[in-house]
Amino acid sequence: MLKMYDTLAREKSPITPHTPGRYTIYTCGPTVYRDAHIGNLRSYLMADWMRRVLIKLGNEVVHIKNITDVGHMRQEVLEQGEDKVIAAAIAEGKTPAEIAQFYTERFLQDEKTLNILPANVFPKATDHINEMITITETLIAKNLAYEINGNVYFSVRNFPKYGQLSGNINESQLQEAVRVESDPNKRDPRDFTLWKLAEDGRSLKWPSPWGDGFPGWHIECSAMSIKYIGKKIDIHTGGVDNIFPHHEGEIAQSEGYTGEKVVGHWVHGQHLLADGVKMAKSAKNAYIISEIADRDIDPMAFRYLCMTARYRTRINFTFTSLKASEKALHRLRRIFVQSKRNAGTELPVSDTVNAWETLFLQAVCDDLDMPKALDIVWRLAESNISAGSKLQLLLSFDEVLGLGLADTQDMFILGSGISSMILERSDSRAAEAFNKADSLREEISRNGYVVNDQVAGSTVRLKDSSEIRSDKWDAISSSAEIGSLIGNKSTFDFTFGIVANGYSQDIERCVGSVNKFESITSHEIIILDNGSVDGTGEIIEDLASNSENINVIHADHVLGDGSAKNVLIKSSLGKVFVLLDPSVEFLGPVSASLAGILSDSNVGIAGYAGLRTPDLLHFHDGEGESGEMDAMQAYCFAFRRNDIEKVGLMRESFRFYRNLDLDFSFQFKNEGFKIVADQSLPIKLHEHRGWTELSDGERDELSKKNYGRFLKKWRNRSDLLIASQ
Repeated sequence: MLKMYDTLAREKSPITPHTPGRYTIYTCGPTVYRDAHIGNLRSYLMADWMRRVLIKLGNEVVHIKNITDVGHMRQEVLEQGEDKVIAAAIAEGKTPAEIAQFYTERFLQDEKTLNILPANVFPKATDHINEMITITETLIAKNLAYEINGNVYFSVRNFPKYGQLSGNINESQLQEAVRVESDPNKRDPRDFTLWKLAEDGRSLKWPSPWGDGFPGWHIECSAMSIKYIGKKIDIHTGGVDNIFPHHEGEIAQSEGYTGEKVVGHWVHGQHLLADGVKMAKSAKNAYIISEIADRDIDPMAFRYLCMTARYRTRINFTFTSLKASEKALHRLRRIFVQSKRNAGTELPVSDTVNAWETLFLQAVCDDLDMPKALDIVWRLAESNISAGSKLQLLLSFDEVLGLGLADTQDMFILGSGISSMILERSDSRAAEAFNKADSLREEISRNGYVVNDQVAGSTVRLKDSSEIRSDKWDAISSSAEIGSLIGNKSTFDFTFGIVANGYSQDIERCVGSVNKFESITSHEIIILDNGSVDGTGEIIEDLASNSENINVIHADHVLGDGSAKNVLIKSSLGKVFVLLDPSVEFLGPVSASLAGILSDSNVGIAGYAGLRTPDLLHFHDGEGESGEMDAMQAYCFAFRRNDIEKVGLMRESFRFYRNLDLDFSFQFKNEGFKIVADQSLPIKLHEHRGWTELSDGERDELSKKNYGRFLKKWRNRSDLLIASQ
């Protein structure tokens, strides 16, 4: 029997259905105003594995997963009358229905890509307004809800069990957890909305006994779960972010409406971090499945990755771990295909099969211990049991794993042309014509195959996705993969470092101007292709092929700004490192002036545009002046490379560039260095796309986060300011 951790009971217990042999599952589905990110999909994978285990045990499973096409996601947004579906429609010039349908189809495709079993029903919130109104009317009649000015609120005070799921029991906890602005209509600030009166001009609204309006956040799932499953739901799943207030609200509404306990077991999956921090669209780390595919990484590698940790454990998603999972998946597929090839007509050994099956089922039934299940899979894969038994077991295990092994292409099937080259190469090796053999090996590789020479002979197979990517170019996943050259002897006078975030025309202009006006200067140019998918990487490679002083480093995704710039610094061999924004164009020689400023050992940073502040709270441009500054803007930011050993690298918690230059400037100031600007440098600043391509909201959000990081470290260091000297 499957045992799961029950969030409400706070213990692991057997999942017992209300109807023997038949389990019902309700999963909180997506709000379809944008793509579901991989953190959302992890929760759906958890529910999928649970469902597969129950089916594997011989049960019937009915799975309902809602589609929320009314877009309020959080209570505070609801209170303000905002709707994310409407907002997305306005932004994209479509109707709310078109937006909802578009992202619903995208979500269903994502689930298909990850081999998630489709729910039996995907009910849409907008198709169940009448059910929501009925529940609301009943709650009013039971004195569990009240109407004021066309708004209906659930009365928390009249439902004593409220807070039991989350542990937020007392009033102060509840008020703090909800985090909403005071609503004068509420009798109690803890009360939450069941029905909201529509503001003027709102497109998504429906008639009700209380006037035209729209449903609250929680009422949708209560209505749809009860309609399609009934008053007894065996398992309700979601992410830990759903526990409060969403699922707490569901319990109050559903039990208030039915008068009895509705959900038998509450199961929640933990958060997925990305590069060590919370995922956010503005931080460019809210990855979606199609982005993984666009980077030529097998999306099923994400499914495999999620199996390497327990569902109640946080995972720190990185592209390093994703690519490691991809390699493991490819290896498992090859073992599967080899077992299938070698099995022939041999019969599996039943006792052996049963023993392995028992081990595997014990693991997955113990609170979905997928890491242990994977360990068993690999012990089996690397064992010496018969090919037939191994094949049968891998197929059986995959009914739960969901890796789609049965659909694996046979990578050992060769084209006729390749077969003839292999024979010719074999003859060349036998004749000790090794140059010819090596040449044939390279030709076979160019045709998309891998040759593995072994004592018993050579094997040839199709390249997998990771091998195809490496043929294009090697790509890093983090700054940690770059060995530091900072302590090495300088081989150039200058290193110019540029982070390319697409917009290849800006890179070409910047690089061209550097080489034009610094042609007699001993220098190298290092360009980081920061996870571009728009052809920028290819264009930069062309630039490098036509210039001996350009080095290119590729990242397989968008590294945070601090990390990206550290890659450049660690890779440099110039005596002076000059960080350039792609918006910069040289109009004349710059290096001599920078070197002159830095010839003073008391100066740590030289550049074009400085910043001043009287109090660390209000930074302003140096008003076109030259001379000592409190900080330097990173358009043109020069320092001696060996000073990094004293100052340290940039803080990689700064994923966005804004205020990172402030923070790095103060690292220099903290070591006693001055910062000097020279406005006479022959530089032109073009459009700064890292800023102009963002919305006002994204700018504010990212800037505030980084400024908060800066202030947390430097708030009390007014002694470092020019004004204090």
